[in-house]
Amino acid sequence: RSYARPTERTAEGVVAEWRGTCSTKTALLVRLTRYWYPELGPRVAHRLYHLTSDSARMHFGPRVASAIPQGGVTDVHTYASLQLEEGRVVVDVTFPGVAWDGSSDMPLSCGDGKDIDGGEDPWQTKARLVSAHCDPLVRDTFIEALSSCCGEHHRRPDHSLRRYPRPQ
Repeated sequence: RSYARPTERTAEGVVAEWRGTCSTKTALLVRLTRYWYPELGPRVAHRLYHLTSDSARMHFGPRVASAIPQGGVTDVHTYASLQLEEGRVVVDVTFPGVAWDGSSDMPLSCGDGKDIDGGEDPWQTKARLVSAHCDPLVRDTFIEALSSCCGEHHRRPDHSLRRYPRPQ
């Protein structure tokens, strides 16, 4: 559950190092859901949002807030949606939170913003959004601050996504 960029920024990297970001944890969720429950039609989406030091303090605490420059930081948050009988619901696995009821939208781990469908290649979509809207240095500083306050590195040995059987 820890938040940090895994060395390999993939679903396998999350499993190997037991840490990830919104993108890599969502990649793992979508991959496992497509394998186990393809009928849920997992989709990736991104939220383009702007975070000020005040909103960072409220959501993440003073350590992260101190890393936010006066003008704030623009970021792209990645999350998933699943098709349930009740309709499509938002699922955000970035950070642990309150227990999910399994049928309504989970709150996103970011501020208000503009939601963009990930499309056929959600990782390319995110790369384009980050390139067009984000200052790389400010964004990386923000992600490092989140990593330092929101989890420890736990390594789980020899886990492979290819070995997960479909639950009965």
